[in-house]
Amino acid sequence: MMIDLADEAATAALAKTVAGVCRPGDVIALSGDLGSGKTVFARAFINARADHPEEVPSPTYTLVQTYDDPKGIAIYHFDLYRIEGADELEELGMEDAFADGISLIEWPDRMGNLLPADRLDLSLAAGAEDGQRQATLQGLGSWAARLGGLNHD
Repeated sequence: MMIDLADEAATAALAKTVAGVCRPGDVIALSGDLGSGKTVFARAFINARADHPEEVPSPTYTLVQTYDDPKGIAIYHFDLYRIEGADELEELGMEDAFADGISLIEWPDRMGNLLPADRLDLSLAAGAEDGQRQATLQGLGSWAARLGGLNHD
């Protein structure tokens, strides 16, 4: 599925749509070049699930930030840009995140074969005009059926 995103607000709207269908154990793999909107998507996703707006910094240096939604579901925002190999992932608590949280993973290619097979792959790329983006979504595992049910304008 490909979606043209006119601006940052459209990226946020897509994040809100995806956030509305997520459940514990879900993994969203966010790919794209630097500045493509991965953190914009993650910030909007987290705020769509929050009771009140959260400050959502990029976890580039902390590698992971955790947020709780009103239902007590932990949302893990991973940024693996600084990870050089899958062996560095063990101490990030990913097993807990994958078991009962919702995981947003920037730079998922750094995980190699540790990336769960049941996930939503969401790739962001620059569009034709300044500020535009194009999102490509691919549902794997349980996401294959759910992706068709996303209603995004």
